[in-house]
Amino acid sequence: MTTQEPAVAFAFEDLLARSAELRERGGPVHHDEEAGTWRVLDHPAVSRVLSDPATFSSDFSGLTPVQEDFETFRKGNFVGMDPPDHRKLRTLVSQAFTPRVVAGLEPRIRAIAGELLDEAGGASRVDIVDALAYPLPIIVIAELLGVPVADRPLFTRWAQVLFSGDQLGESADMADIQRALDAIAPTIREMNAYILDHIRHHRAHPGPGLTSRLVEAEFNGERLEDQEIVGFVALLLIAGHITTTALLGNAVVTFDRNPLAAAALRSSPAGLPAALEEVLRMLPPFPELGRRTTKPVELGGHTIPENSIVMADLAAANRDPAFFDRPNEFDVARNPNPHLTFGHGIHFCFGAPLARLEGRIAFEVLFDRYRDMAVATDDQVEFQNPQVIVSVRHLPLDVTPA
Repeated sequence: MTTQEPAVAFAFEDLLARSAELRERGGPVHHDEEAGTWRVLDHPAVSRVLSDPATFSSDFSGLTPVQEDFETFRKGNFVGMDPPDHRKLRTLVSQAFTPRVVAGLEPRIRAIAGELLDEAGGASRVDIVDALAYPLPIIVIAELLGVPVADRPLFTRWAQVLFSGDQLGESADMADIQRALDAIAPTIREMNAYILDHIRHHRAHPGPGLTSRLVEAEFNGERLEDQEIVGFVALLLIAGHITTTALLGNAVVTFDRNPLAAAALRSSPAGLPAALEEVLRMLPPFPELGRRTTKPVELGGHTIPENSIVMADLAAANRDPAFFDRPNEFDVARNPNPHLTFGHGIHFCFGAPLARLEGRIAFEVLFDRYRDMAVATDDQVEFQNPQVIVSVRHLPLDVTPA
C-alpha cells in the first residue's frame, strides 16, 4: 500500500486520528477484539510498558507465526530479547559500537553527503530520497562494517523488501503476517548468507573496522558467535539505515509545511538538533512496538491477561495532550521533548546517536548547498505503508543552488 499525496502522508494522519479517538472515548488502553491485541495509547502507560521487560516481554516465542529463515536472526537480534540474554548481547556489541566510534564518523558523513549532492549537479529538481536520504546512511554503515562499495545496492533492496509493507494485506491478522513472512523469507536467506560470509572473512582477516571489533568483543570470558553477529549486523544494516532515511525525508516534508520554522533553521542551524527531535516526535519512523505480557497486569483500568500481545502506540503517546502542550503543532524549539520514538528503557534504540548525527549533518549540508528547497507541486510524493513505517518513498524537490 502506497499513498500518493503532495503533503505529509495522510494515511498516517488517519491512523493518528483513530488512535486519538480511541483514547478520548475509552481511555489509555483499548482492547481490539478483532485483532486480539491490547493497544496502549498514552505517554505514561507506553513508558511503563517499555520500561518493564519482566512484565512486558520482547520475546514472542509461541505467539506469532514462525518462519525458519527469520529464526536465524534471533540469536543476535537483541531487540527481541529479554534479560539476561539482552544484557549480554548489548554489552558485547557496545564494546565495538561506542559513542567515540559514532562521533568520529562526523567528517566522513559530511563528506559523503557533499559527494552525493555533487552527483545531482546543478539540477533544479532532485528526488531527495534517491539522492541523499537512502544512500547516505547505507554508505556510512557499509563503510563502518567494511562492506565492499559494489554491494551497497543490496542493502537498499533488502530494506525495500522488509519495510515497504507491500506484502501485508488490509487485515494484518496472523494468517496475513504468515504470508508476508513467507514472501520475505528469500530476502532474509540472502541476507543471512551474505553477512555470514562477511563475518567469516573478518574473523580470518581481522582489520580496524566494526565487524572485526564485534568478532573480538568479550564479556565475562564470552565472545559473540558468528550467528549472533549476523543478527546484530542485519539489525544495523537494515533497521539502522532505514530510521535515518525516514528521519531525513520526514524532516524535509515537515520543514516544507512549516516555512517560517525552516527559515529560522536556515539562518541558525544550531537549532537543528531540537527541530529534528520534534520531527521524530511527530513522525516516528516505527509508530508502534509490540510486547507480550508474562503475567496478568493492571493497566489503564483493565486487567490484561498473561500471554497477551500489547501494542505500545509510540505515535499516539508522542501526541498525548495530557503530556505535550499543543501536541499536534510543530514546535521547532520544543523543550523538553521526551518523545518515545527511540523507545524507552533497556531497549532504547542502539542507533539513535548515529541517526541524530546523520540528520544534523545532512541538513547542514543541504542548507549550505541550496538556498531554497520546496516539495514539487507538479509531481507525486510517495509514502510507505504507515502501518509498517512512517517514511517517504519518493520526494521530488525543486531546489535553488546557493
